[in-house]
Amino acid sequence: MLRFTLFAFLYGTFLFASAQVVNTGMTDEMDTAEAGKISISGYIDTYYGFDFNQPQTFDRPYCVSSSRHNEININLAYIDLKYRNDRVRARFVPGFGTYMNANYVNEKGSLKNIVEANVGIKLFKNKEIWVDAGVMGSPITNESAISKDHFTYTRSLGIEYVPYYLTGVKLTLPISKKFISYFYVVNGWQEISDVNNPLSVATQIEYRPNNKILINWNTYFGDEQSVFAPQDRMRYFTDIYMIYDISKKISMNACAYIGLQNRKDSLGNSSQATWWQANVNAKYKFDKNVSLAGRIEYFDDPRQVQITPITNVYGFNSYSTSLCLNVKITNNAMFRVEGRNYFSNKQVYIDANKNPSTTSDLLITNITVWF
Repeated sequence: MLRFTLFAFLYGTFLFASAQVVNTGMTDEMDTAEAGKISISGYIDTYYGFDFNQPQTFDRPYCVSSSRHNEININLAYIDLKYRNDRVRARFVPGFGTYMNANYVNEKGSLKNIVEANVGIKLFKNKEIWVDAGVMGSPITNESAISKDHFTYTRSLGIEYVPYYLTGVKLTLPISKKFISYFYVVNGWQEISDVNNPLSVATQIEYRPNNKILINWNTYFGDEQSVFAPQDRMRYFTDIYMIYDISKKISMNACAYIGLQNRKDSLGNSSQATWWQANVNAKYKFDKNVSLAGRIEYFDDPRQVQITPITNVYGFNSYSTSLCLNVKITNNAMFRVEGRNYFSNKQVYIDANKNPSTTSDLLITNITVWF
């Protein structure tokens, strides 16, 4: 059985990078070709993954990103169309791939293919205060649906269970040169079609003390009762993450979140359930084109707010470790190979012999191109 462990990067130069650190929790980090006020860019993320537990359906359990086993496939491909003038902006990103199939299963019709679709208005000529409305990338946690800026190719397990997108209205309100705040009124927890009443609220504060460090804090509050989860009531959630370019060779990031879900059963009995995760990532650059990254994480959902195990146990928890080699082929193409091990103190996995297991191993390769 493969096991992969994360090692600490203890040495390196402290030659600080001059470029501003990229917020990998956001989706707007692409090259573009411009034609007047319109710009266009694209992205194709292909992969092959082998799950050593060999799931019978060929869908790897507990994930929506790069979710197919023993199959060459497209995780996410899209065209990104943008329009912007001094006071108006718009963005439309139709997407395709196994990520869309897995993560948009509850959306209706053509809504299943929207990564982003929003419009924005700048409220004042000389102030960067914007109101945007539509489907937007979620600010929650340090990983988005776009893998190219992440240290490792796969996503953290706990991050697969927070919104990748939000639908509603966003107010962008700069506080100072170092602080930007965002306020959201949204349909619900990763929903385009609204099944919640009333609407939900989210906040984001982004702090950049210098070009090397970014700290992001998010909150979410909303009534999650729906036809899919009639027992759920108010959900309270918060996460915080930090991204730190320590030197030209060494970078790290870390994220932690906790959620509280209020519930009421058919007899009127109330209860509360919490779930949480934490992950730490580190990357070492051998040169400008080759790097090695590792991650360790833990995810705990003891009352099954987000995950119902595929085996006959109640409650879910799992550690995961990853080691990923990143090779930049050109300025807009990357090859990656990653080994990952999951292990739990519960039998939440099913092995290749179809028996309950506490472990699962994955080997996955990827080529990503953006233009």
